[in-house]
Amino acid sequence: MTAALPADLFCPRVSTRSHGPDLSRIVAGMWRMGEWGMSAEQRVAFIEQCIALGVTSFDHADIYGNYGVEGLFGEALRLQPSLRDRIELVSKCGIKLVSPQRPQHAIQHYDTSAAHIVASVEQSLRQLHTDRLDLLLIHRPDPLMEFDEIAAAFAALRQAGKVRHFGVSNFSRHQFESLNRRIELATNQVEFSPLHTTPMFDETFDGLQDLDVAPMIWSPLAGGRLFASSDDNADHLRLVIKGIADALNQPFASVVFAWIMQLPCRPVPLTGTGRIEAIAVAVAGTRFTLSRGDWFAILRAARGHEVA
Repeated sequence: MTAALPADLFCPRVSTRSHGPDLSRIVAGMWRMGEWGMSAEQRVAFIEQCIALGVTSFDHADIYGNYGVEGLFGEALRLQPSLRDRIELVSKCGIKLVSPQRPQHAIQHYDTSAAHIVASVEQSLRQLHTDRLDLLLIHRPDPLMEFDEIAAAFAALRQAGKVRHFGVSNFSRHQFESLNRRIELATNQVEFSPLHTTPMFDETFDGLQDLDVAPMIWSPLAGGRLFASSDDNADHLRLVIKGIADALNQPFASVVFAWIMQLPCRPVPLTGTGRIEAIAVAVAGTRFTLSRGDWFAILRAARGHEVA
């Protein structure tokens, strides 16, 4: 896990809200860590390399890796405890998977009850070998969620010093604002990419900008489909992005990250890779701004039509 990285490449930081967590501008997503084949020592080295790039925020969920990723990351923190005070830990809860790790789960479902939220946090803390989370998110909106109950659970966790800030993931604007009225939320983590622009037009981003809340972005590269999808629209979009990247002498993925971060709601994209070189490419997207013409050229290609 060694890589030659530009000496001046360093990720800036952004606050998800005036009183929210101070996250790195690029967040390292840990969803696939179980597939990376790293030893505990290699995981320590990977975390240290991310920190060297200025990527100090790490995104988890209790269910990632069939309930195993937090434990893998926690093994690294146990080997090198000094890392904990140099990073921000994000986790999510609220989904119950059918899994050999959870034999009591008879059906996959959501659970945003106070009891489950608290129990999930306690388990995440044990797995991560830490005494607090910097940010906890409700993973998906639950049809049975009670906003008052969630807010009370969040407040109790904050009072106990176990979670510093709270947010949600995949919530609509109305769902976000309903919970935010009861307890201040720091972010809404949503899917967004040039192949999935819905949050730009369904009031999700407008509502967050209005509240001075920066969204977190999962799948900013459309799960790799920007590189490999063979449908006509994706092919044309890829050619447009490549043309802009070539003209700017920037990597293709850096242009995509720059395009996302240029939105006024200040999106915070996640990576999903164990390759430090790919994380450096994401960080490079924080170093330049696209012209309006280039930005709208990508939007036009993404939507398949002019803006008017």
